[in-house]
Amino acid sequence: MRKPGRWILLVVVIVGVVWYWRGRASGGGRPRRNEIAVQTIERVVPTGTRIRVEVLNGAGTRGLARRGTTAMRDAGFDVVGTGNWDATVDSSLVLVRTGNMDWGALAAKALGGARIEARPDTSRYVDLTIVLGTRWRAPALPFDP
Repeated sequence: MRKPGRWILLVVVIVGVVWYWRGRASGGGRPRRNEIAVQTIERVVPTGTRIRVEVLNGAGTRGLARRGTTAMRDAGFDVVGTGNWDATVDSSLVLVRTGNMDWGALAAKALGGARIEARPDTSRYVDLTIVLGTRWRAPALPFDP
C-alpha cells in the first residue's frame, strides 16, 4: 500500500499552482511586468513652433541633463545643447534668453514647475536655458533593449 503523505503533498502542490495562476490572471493586486505604467511627458510646444533650448545639470547628479533632454524633446522642445551648470541649485530654473516669457512658461510647465527669469544673452544660439535642480525628478523611461 502506498503512503498517503505523497498524495496529500501532490494535492497541496496542485492547489498552490492553481491559486498562483489565478492570482496572476486577475492581476493579483500587482501590475504584471509588461503592464507597468510609464509616466509620459505632455507635449506643450505648439505644432510649427521651434523653441531652441539647452539643458544643464544643476544638481550634480550624473546623467540628469541627458534625462532632461529626453523629457524636453518629448515635450516638443528642440534641445541643441547639454552640459553642467556652474553651481548646485535646489529648484529648477528656466532662463529666457530671447525675451519670450511665454516660452519660458511652457518649459516650466513641461518640467512640472520651475522658476522663470529673464536673462537676455544674444551670444547664445538658444531661446531658453534650462537648469535642472536637485528637486527635479525625471519621468520613468520605458525599457528599451
